[in-house]
Order: sequence, then C-alpha cells, then structure tokens
Amino acid sequence: MDAPADPRASWSLPALGELPRTAELEPLVTRVLAPNPSGMTLDGTNTYVVGAPGSGQAVLVDPGPDDPAHLAAVEAVLAARDARCVAVLVTHHHGDHAEAALPWGSHFGAPVAAGSAQVAGPGGRVLDHGDRLRQAGTTLDVVATPGHTSDHLAFRLESGAVLVGDHVLGRGTSVVTHPEGDVVAYLESLRRVHDLGPSALYCGHGPELTEDPGAVLGYYLAHRAYREHQLLAALGRGPAGVDDLVAEIYAQVPRAVWPAAAQSTRATLDKLVAEGRVVWWGADESDADRVRLA
Repeated sequence: MDAPADPRASWSLPALGELPRTAELEPLVTRVLAPNPSGMTLDGTNTYVVGAPGSGQAVLVDPGPDDPAHLAAVEAVLAARDARCVAVLVTHHHGDHAEAALPWGSHFGAPVAAGSAQVAGPGGRVLDHGDRLRQAGTTLDVVATPGHTSDHLAFRLESGAVLVGDHVLGRGTSVVTHPEGDVVAYLESLRRVHDLGPSALYCGHGPELTEDPGAVLGYYLAHRAYREHQLLAALGRGPAGVDDLVAEIYAQVPRAVWPAAAQSTRATLDKLVAEGRVVWWGADESDADRVRLA
C-alpha cells in the first residue's frame, strides 16, 4: 500500500507561522489566533467569533488559553462587530481549547457549553449530538465527533462550514490520544463529518480548509488505513515494542512529535487488538508495550 497523497500539498495555504492574527472567514465568522504556537498547537489555537452581522451578539468557540493579549484581541473583534459575547462553546476539554472557557464566561457574563460537565462548569450546558443552538442571529448544529477525545464536538454553521476543533487540523493529521482516544470512534466521526458535505472546515489549529473539504476528510481516512498497514507490515517481521514501531514508522517525522505519535500508535494497536488482528505480548510488565500478530 502506498502512502496517500495529501490534497492540501497543492493548495495555497499560509506557511507555518504566517497565519494572520485575525481573519474574517465569512460574514458569520472571524478567526482569532491565540499566541500559543508549539509543535502540537501548530500556529496556535484558533478561537472563532460567530454571529450574524448586525445582530449585536456573538458566540465564542474554543476560547483557548486564558491569556490577556488573546482576550484583548477577541474583544477587539467583538467591538469591530459591535457585538457582545452571549455564549462560550468548547469543542473538547484539552487546555489549549478550554482553559479560558470559565474565566471568559465569567468575564463576559455568558454561559459555557461543552460536551462534558467539567468544561461547562456550574450553570453551564452539556451538549449532545443533534442539539441546535439558536444564538447571535444564527444557528449552530452540534455534531458529536468523539475519537480525539471522548467529549469532542463539532459545530455546523448555517453556511455549511463546520468548526471541527482538533478532529481535523489545517496542517498534518490529528492525534488520537491514548488512553482517552478511540480510533474506531474517530473514524466513524470522520465519516459523519464527511456525510455533512461541509463547505469548509474551520480547524482548531492551522488554516481553514475551503478548497475541497471532502478530499481532506478522505485523506484522513486513507492516512489512518495506511498507518494500520504500516503497523501490520512491521509486526509481520516479528514482535516489537511501541517505541520501536514509532521509530520505524515515523522515521521521517521530527522526533519532537514522536511522543504524540506513540499515543496514536497505541490507540491504533488497541483497535487492532479489539479486531483480533494483533495481541499484546509478554509475560510480565516489562513486556507490556510489546505486541505481535495474532
């Protein structure tokens, strides 16, 4: 099996580090980039200000880090829109998306809504798949997208664009964290978003994907299948440890991201174990990270 081609490779996307601090993506949406770039967050966390022009209201999606400069940038966008924040929505509980949710909700006097009670906080709202939020002169449909984390949500806009959080990234591929991640659920969620026929994907990190969102989702599915193929091929040469598998499969990837790659590898191995295709192997705890073909 050959590695799938990433359709974004031929697109005119901003280079890493060149994403604008603020950008109006469509009349309903302005993106505000948080100042938290890293190997995992790429350019930083994307916070989205969503609301119909002239409504005087907006909702914030993924406020990100509780950073004064980031809050000031978001408030400047609200002022430019002549809008007040009426709700804070969060795609999932990871700190680079959720840290500011409760502090900013308190600051703006706005309720917080998320997929878990821990993030929504006291008086907040726990969202479920199929919920419809009518706020800020528009409608957002809640789409459950577990896999990256169990509480992950996406939000479909009236325009057809989908705010996908960390389910899909503007660059590279998303990590399915271990042990909280679930590759089977992640693949089902990719298909669920694909079936929506999104007009654009507004990602938690990296640039927006507008040219052919369906092709990116197809690539994500093919990429996961390719990683499974690589693991099974490697194990066909004999039992191996997780670290050994990562070193082989991700040899061309910077070592700084190998810990994240190890998480995705463990999550994929759990899927293969559940399918009866591989087994964890070893008589004691020292062999707990070794795996072989079934």
